[in-house]
Amino acid sequence: MTLQQLEYFLAALDAGSFSAAAERLLLAQPSLSEQVRRLEAELGVALFTRVGRGIKPTEAAHALRPHAEAALAAVAEGRQAVVQQRELQGGIAAFGTFGTARWYPGTQIVAAFRRRHPKVRVRMVGQNSSEVAEAVRDGDLEAGLVALPVDDAGLDVRPIMRDEIVYVSAVAARVRKPVTIRDLAVAPLILTDTSYGLEDPTRRQLFELAQREGVTIEPQIDVEDPETAIELTARGLGDTLIARGILLNLGRRVPKRLGWVPFAEPLYDTFAFINRRGARLSPAAREFMSLAEDRMTAMAQELKTTPPRRHKPGAQRPG
Repeated sequence: MTLQQLEYFLAALDAGSFSAAAERLLLAQPSLSEQVRRLEAELGVALFTRVGRGIKPTEAAHALRPHAEAALAAVAEGRQAVVQQRELQGGIAAFGTFGTARWYPGTQIVAAFRRRHPKVRVRMVGQNSSEVAEAVRDGDLEAGLVALPVDDAGLDVRPIMRDEIVYVSAVAARVRKPVTIRDLAVAPLILTDTSYGLEDPTRRQLFELAQREGVTIEPQIDVEDPETAIELTARGLGDTLIARGILLNLGRRVPKRLGWVPFAEPLYDTFAFINRRGARLSPAAREFMSLAEDRMTAMAQELKTTPPRRHKPGAQRPG
């Protein structure tokens, strides 16, 4: 049983003759009759009785009709759903991001996407790069924007931007010169992303560097988000590490008493797009990634000068 046979069957049923149905479908009448005959042969029952030049449906034809209509309607709906996805006139764009994406152009990307494609819903997923990578690998997400390093097994990884990490303190003596990993090992540290530990890319970098130097990094305070870390640092409870992109977006909300310096050997968060290796991305995912790349590239340009890599505690606030 084919969709074509069902279409020809319904056309004959509505037209009342094979010749009229064929004319409606712009077909040769023998072609339509042959397909209906094959359908009858497969079903093992006559669907029409021939009456003069016309046809009369049997009870089997009446029984088949709603199912044939439902099958063709389902195919039409499926085709329309695919067209909507292809032309971004419906559906949902699901995209994974790292936990601090809100400090980057995350909201700008969503806003730009919705302005261009208001009929497409947006779903932003992810609290940490490691879980986004796992979701993409498992096929739960098409693509994501993550901070490296992540486990790249089964993934295509395309770096697009890096953001320098600086050492932040309210104590002027601690930010007079660039810091080293050995300095970090004896510092009163406040680190973020406590729930993910070494699955967090920044922590992973730090602990790998510490291993090479033969030292241990043990934070005195563990928190989840950068704002909490900055507030505690401003209260003099320790020092923290913050990416300049976050400082850029905080602007004048950065407490004036805080200062920062880079690392002696610069340390970066590197951001990259990921998708399953060899997978074909949907139009929505491709569009979302294109917008994300535009916004991240623009931010990378701004970070070349703002905020400064060094800032004294108590000096004029950046931004």
